[in-house]
Amino acid sequence: MSGLKRNFNDAPERVAFRSKQNLDYSFLIHFSAGLGRFYLQLEDDVLSARSFLSTIRRRVTEQSQKTPSWAMLEFSSLGYIGKLYRAEQLPLLARFLFLFYQEMPCDWLMSHFRELMTQKQTIVFKPSLFQHMGTFSSFQGTYNKLKDKDFEEGFYSNPPAKVYTDMSVYQRNLPQNAWEAGDSFFWGRAPEKGNHLTVVLQQPVVLSAILVETGSGGKDLLDSARVEMGRGVVVLEGGQSCGDFLPVGVLENGRLELKGLDQNLTAPASCLRVLVTAAQKDWVIIHKIRVTTRP
Repeated sequence: MSGLKRNFNDAPERVAFRSKQNLDYSFLIHFSAGLGRFYLQLEDDVLSARSFLSTIRRRVTEQSQKTPSWAMLEFSSLGYIGKLYRAEQLPLLARFLFLFYQEMPCDWLMSHFRELMTQKQTIVFKPSLFQHMGTFSSFQGTYNKLKDKDFEEGFYSNPPAKVYTDMSVYQRNLPQNAWEAGDSFFWGRAPEKGNHLTVVLQQPVVLSAILVETGSGGKDLLDSARVEMGRGVVVLEGGQSCGDFLPVGVLENGRLELKGLDQNLTAPASCLRVLVTAAQKDWVIIHKIRVTTRP
């Protein structure tokens, strides 16, 4: 740990910190090589999403069917958090970190290792399953406000449903995208008053929380709309809906978040509808609709 190379003009203290971190990870990964089928790199100050283990199992199965030779799957976009490896590759990874420990930080080295293992592109799953919670860095106690913008609180757990709309859909940005987890979204052309996006649940549920987010980067917000809960599924031309709706809230700045709904509304809902209450010239993105249900 003496006479370390000062790559990137880092201060000697910074070089020593990141070099020791690489060595610590190298020994940790080497020790873990025979303990399981997979290795998930985490830190001690992270918050995990609800059902993260089940989600990882499903994603690993799906990705292994698409690209059996993957080297690293990422369940967080931050640093060295949420990175998954196969156990048989851990001895190579441990040696790699050990050989190049003084060259660069670990999250840079991992990208080089992935490429050397012939995985050219990153495989990042969204929403992220882990959020960094610490506020001070391990390096000299400096303030660290690093947060994963793609993390979704596990508080939300959408049940199976089909989503319908009478808005004009742009390309493949389908209404179902707003309901499903991930970074896809619904994108529609300028909506008229009375247009809707309606979620029809497979089974009626008691809703305890609702989150609706529209727009992207301050653009394509849904300016005027209300959110409604519905009962009594009916079949309509081109889809399904509910026969009776009850307003529960109004979007403000393209967003609505309600919690504790089940304290007053205890009857199960079969539909959730975003109803446009005024026409707008701008197109609209409904980025996500998330709900929490009560058993």
